[in-house]
Amino acid sequence: MVALMKQPWPWYIAGPLIGLTVPALLLLGNRHFGISANLRHICAACFPGRIPFFNYDWKKESWNLFFVAGILVGGIVAAQWLSDPAPVEIAPALAAELNNYTISNRQGLLPVEIFSWQGLLSPRGFILLVVGGFLVGFGTRYAGGCTSGHAIMGLSNLQWPSLVATCCFMIGGLITANFLLPLILSLK
Repeated sequence: MVALMKQPWPWYIAGPLIGLTVPALLLLGNRHFGISANLRHICAACFPGRIPFFNYDWKKESWNLFFVAGILVGGIVAAQWLSDPAPVEIAPALAAELNNYTISNRQGLLPVEIFSWQGLLSPRGFILLVVGGFLVGFGTRYAGGCTSGHAIMGLSNLQWPSLVATCCFMIGGLITANFLLPLILSLK
C-alpha cells in the first residue's frame, strides 16, 4: 500500500476522486466548498463581533476548517514518509529553458534560486512570491472565492459567476505562463 501511495496517481483515478467531492458535499448538505473562505472563518473565530465582515456564525462552516487541517496534515505525512528524495524529473527542453533563466538547481521540489530567503530578496523572487501572493489573496477576495471553490463546486452547482471566474482564472493563467512569467524569470 505504501508503494502505491509513493507514486503519482494517474488522472483517471485522481480526477474522479476530486469530482466525487461535490456529490459527497451535496449529500451532506453543504453547498459551499473552497479553501480561501477558511481565513474568514479563522478571523471570525479569533475576533468575534469586532468587525462586521467577520460577525456571522462561523461554526456552521467549521467542517471546512477540519478539511484544511487535513490538507496540512496530509502534506506533512506525504513530505515526511511518502516523498521520493530523488530530484524532480523534468523534460530536457524545460531544463534547457530554465538554465537560460539561471535556474539550474533541481535537487528539491522547488528551485532554490526563487524559493529561498536569498531568492526572495531578488527582484524576480519578490515579484513571484510577495506580489504574486498579494494578487492571489486580493483576487480570491475580489472573485468571491478561489479556484477550487469556483471550478469544482460552483460549476457543479451551475453558478454563472463561477463560470465567469473560472474562465478568467484560465485566461489569466495562460497570459501569465506564456507572457509574464518569461519576463519575470529573466530578471536577476
